[in-house]
Order: sequence, then C-alpha cells, then structure tokens
Amino acid sequence: QVQLVESGGGLVLPGGSLRLSCAASGSIFSINGMGWYRQAPGKERELVATITSGGSTNYADSVKGRFTISRDNAKNTVYLRMNSLKPEDTAVYYCNADVLRLDRRYEIYWGQGTQVTVSS
Repeated sequence: QVQLVESGGGLVLPGGSLRLSCAASGSIFSINGMGWYRQAPGKERELVATITSGGSTNYADSVKGRFTISRDNAKNTVYLRMNSLKPEDTAVYYCNADVLRLDRRYEIYWGQGTQVTVSS
C-alpha cells in the first residue's frame, strides 16, 4: 500500500508563516499530481493548491500570492509554504497524491490531516 504522512502544522500568529510537508511511501512506481486541501469548521473541504509531476501549479483564489506549493520527486514529498497567514486560513490541511503503484494501477491517497491554527 501507499501512505502519506503530513507534518508542519501548528499555531501561528496572523501574518506569520508555516511550511507543511507530506511524504509518500510504500508501493509507489511514480506520482502524477499532488495537492493540498483544507477543511475549516462548519465548511466543506476545499482545494488549496495542486502541482503536476512536471511542476505546473494551480491555486485557489483565496491563497494565490500567499501560498506556494512545491515538490521533491526524488523524495516523493510535496510542500506547502504559507505566508501572510490569516485567521481565515485556520483549518485541517490534507495532502493527496495520484499514485501509479508498482502494480501499475492509479489510486488517490490522502494524508491524515494536520491542524493549522492562525490566532493571536
């Protein structure tokens, strides 16, 4: 199987920065797209950012210009650098990956989620 393990969440002051990491491991042949989603209390899970295997990125309008998604293909890891954080960014953040497994089947996997709280 494939596992995605997230790290880097925590409490940060408004205007501060935080960097999330998500490392995939297991029966991986390669990884196509990777992304970050978030879910705030009382709201639906929403797309934050995506990145292709070639490095093309896409962002939600609410985070454009503040967040940066990147990846290290050699480490099967995706990152989310969050700058100028606002209280509205408070949510559980989930990474996901479109994985081509060793058995040559594509499967979507999700991380366990990491809490990001922006508060003074």
